[in-house]
Amino acid sequence: MNAPIAAPAPLPGIAEGASRRLAAHVAGLDSRQLPAPVVQAFRRALLDYLTCAIAGSRMEATRIVLDYLQSWDQCREAGVVGMPARLSAQNAAFVNGTATHGLDLDDGMTRGSVHPAGAAFPALLAMAEKLGSPAEDVIAAGVAAYDVTLRIAAAVHPHTTRRGFHNTPTAGVFGAAAGAARLLGLDAATTLNALGLAGSFSGGLRAFLADGAEVKRIHPGKAARDGIVCAELAKRGLTGPGEVIEGRFGYVQALAGGNAEWERLVGDLGQRYEICNVYFKPYPACRHFHAALDAVRTIGAKTPFRIDDVASVRIGMYEAGAAGHDQKTAENLLDAQMSAPVTTALAMTFGNVTVPSFDRANLERPDIRRLVDVTEVYVDEECDRIYPGRRSGVARVELKNGTVLEERVLDPKGEGENPMSDGDLTDKFMSNCEPILGAARSRELVEAVWRLDRGSDLAVLYRW
Repeated sequence: MNAPIAAPAPLPGIAEGASRRLAAHVAGLDSRQLPAPVVQAFRRALLDYLTCAIAGSRMEATRIVLDYLQSWDQCREAGVVGMPARLSAQNAAFVNGTATHGLDLDDGMTRGSVHPAGAAFPALLAMAEKLGSPAEDVIAAGVAAYDVTLRIAAAVHPHTTRRGFHNTPTAGVFGAAAGAARLLGLDAATTLNALGLAGSFSGGLRAFLADGAEVKRIHPGKAARDGIVCAELAKRGLTGPGEVIEGRFGYVQALAGGNAEWERLVGDLGQRYEICNVYFKPYPACRHFHAALDAVRTIGAKTPFRIDDVASVRIGMYEAGAAGHDQKTAENLLDAQMSAPVTTALAMTFGNVTVPSFDRANLERPDIRRLVDVTEVYVDEECDRIYPGRRSGVARVELKNGTVLEERVLDPKGEGENPMSDGDLTDKFMSNCEPILGAARSRELVEAVWRLDRGSDLAVLYRW
């Protein structure tokens, strides 16, 4: 006889009606009431999304998804970024979300260990193109999608991560549904149904860390596609649970074991806009060890040395970062991007980490392989103490002559406390996209994004 399922602990008062409050926030969000810094944060996030989607459009995982969808989808309602292909809105979102995560260059939020752009922007831009939505609605939808994704992820991290879930798709599908619902003009009750449906589409495991499986690339695309589906079904009358996040069998209970920071989820709705709290990535590698990459680059700039003179390297991180990112193998691109020893070895060798750094010839160089072998990853007590509030790291390089070089970085480049400037984001776009699009088209997109406002014509974002 099966034992009865125990009831979860009573919810704190702030958690009551959490799903309903999020839905009301999304339905009522008006871009005309958004402060200017929030609109600028939207522009910054949009430009970085385009950078990542265009650069990732040539990746193998993107090609596989596009090839499959083109084999049967004859709809031409939305464009595929960086390519002439056109598909249904939900399938274009699937491809574009996959491309966004193809090089691990996409934005994120430290407190939620989540990448919002690849779920949010593919969903809302595909829907906006299909519907002919005005820019003012696209801005509102983007802010709403980021709010929902980042609030949910930050409320439950690191509990979901420790249980094996990848927050990008599990929280991202809620954000994509919210953005699509806002563009469809759904009221609060129908938006709540869209979020309720998203709970049953929420999924994505971190099992890819074991062998570098490329399924990781499609996680944001899957969330973007499913978010559109949820909003469209809700519009047509399909219902979802009204307590999808806080309910007895809801998201928090199922994916986080009942653990949540409820203030992060629903506190200051309409006052704290989470799109202002994302980081942007200078390196195409897992964010967990970007502080360590900054540290080894600083060491090399202060005290130049030959990598043949290195006796050992120690990379200190917080526990959530060290776990699963200490492997020294690099059988494929994802293996290398997820490995702190491999990536820091590349940083020490070349002085930076870029997409070409991961060329197979570099990964097989004997001197780089030796550097990887003498690199140890450990949990640094101070890094662990201040995480997830700060995403710090430390690097300690010992040379064969006994010299010890050490550097600690509190906030990696791109975090709110150490931000990438608008100029940095423009440079990131041009360096990654000009080889694909050409100089003229690249400049056109950059200028359009920085000028984008509530009355802008968005056609430039759909023409590929």
